[in-house]
Amino acid sequence: MERQTDERPGTYARRRAHFAILLFALLAVGLFAWNPDTLYLWIKALHVIAVISWMAGLFYMPRLFIYHTDAEPGSVQSETFKVMERRLLKVIMNPAMMISWILGLYLAWSVYDFQGGWLHAKIGLVVLMTVVHVFFSRAVKAFARDENRHSARYWRFMNEAPTLLMIAIVILVIVKPF
Repeated sequence: MERQTDERPGTYARRRAHFAILLFALLAVGLFAWNPDTLYLWIKALHVIAVISWMAGLFYMPRLFIYHTDAEPGSVQSETFKVMERRLLKVIMNPAMMISWILGLYLAWSVYDFQGGWLHAKIGLVVLMTVVHVFFSRAVKAFARDENRHSARYWRFMNEAPTLLMIAIVILVIVKPF
């Protein structure tokens, strides 16, 4: 039976992630080279896919922290959470965040010419979402060193930050209130 805390599955996961990122990049470059009439829709679709992936990671990471907080440092359970947190961050969250930013800035520039109060507010909230991402990244490193200083209750509270930001961002993008 293959154990997911072993290095070998991690290497395969890393390779698959690099392949997926390369495939995604080739698709984007191919779309720009082909320059179809529907380029905007393709870029928007890829942006939404990246944002969904990023948000999934931002929703799941604090849940892992909640359970990890209850695990005894050095236990098999704690070591498993360390692997899960590291892989979630490196394989899903970081690439998804970068792709979200790149494609989002391209759309803001090419479609909206960086104009509109709703767009400025949205970008500000995405900056806050990135700050949350960085905070979670630092927490992954703290948990890896068995130096978590927060309770499970704190992580339950932090689990709400991405949700509230996402709600505000979606309202700004869909409604464009100003």
